[in-house]
Amino acid sequence: MIIDSHCHLTYEPMSLSLKETIDRAKKNGIKYLLTISTENKSFDKILKITNNHNSVFGTYGIHPHEAKNHKDITTKEILQKLDLSNKIIGIGETGLDFYYNHSEKNDQINSFENHIKAAQEKKIPLIVHTRSAEKETLEILKKYKKDKDFKILIHCFTGSKKFAFDLLDLGAYISASGVITFKKSEDLANTFKAIPNEKILVETDSPYLAPVPFRGKSNEPSLIIHTVKFLSNLKRLSFDEFSEITTQNFFRLFGRIV
Repeated sequence: MIIDSHCHLTYEPMSLSLKETIDRAKKNGIKYLLTISTENKSFDKILKITNNHNSVFGTYGIHPHEAKNHKDITTKEILQKLDLSNKIIGIGETGLDFYYNHSEKNDQINSFENHIKAAQEKKIPLIVHTRSAEKETLEILKKYKKDKDFKILIHCFTGSKKFAFDLLDLGAYISASGVITFKKSEDLANTFKAIPNEKILVETDSPYLAPVPFRGKSNEPSLIIHTVKFLSNLKRLSFDEFSEITTQNFFRLFGRIV
């Protein structure tokens, strides 16, 4: 059994053939999918998808790129959204992206901090996007961890080995995407080789970042098997052994969803 811990089923082309996308995932052994919110419009669609498909769960959150359009987001509003369905099991994706700076830094930080407060209150995992913002992300997570504990999942990790272990010191789980299969990702592969198995999740971030041999094409949950195969070889485990480890890690972080 495999769980895709981060996909965007509300995005095209998957949204145009949702049932077929989910069916292909099931045929490849992907039993559950976590479809991720990036702004309010996508969340409305997520509620419908999770209601109609037993194998799909969702999150609520505002992506850092969208912070400029949700400047008034409050912890209270986030908590209210989370209460709309028991199939909404995570908060995010939220975080900091200073690579593109589609939103002002202060707007991103304000949004990130309100999501963290909601995670502290609700006691469900915070799904963190971080790019070109390792120092700031770590400082904010540390600050709030000192105040009150909360669960952390770093999605699509591509950072340094030091950053990974600083996050592990905070109790974070770290998710690998198809990026790890790319030819120029040797450093990333070495980092994941060092990360304890019990702290690793897997994801597609579909429709983006399709793994080799599908790089450059539209990604979907069924293709996660190529990322799992790469990681299982890296860890010198069988495909089934590594799949089971990441599945149990997901359940440990998010709770039993069945």
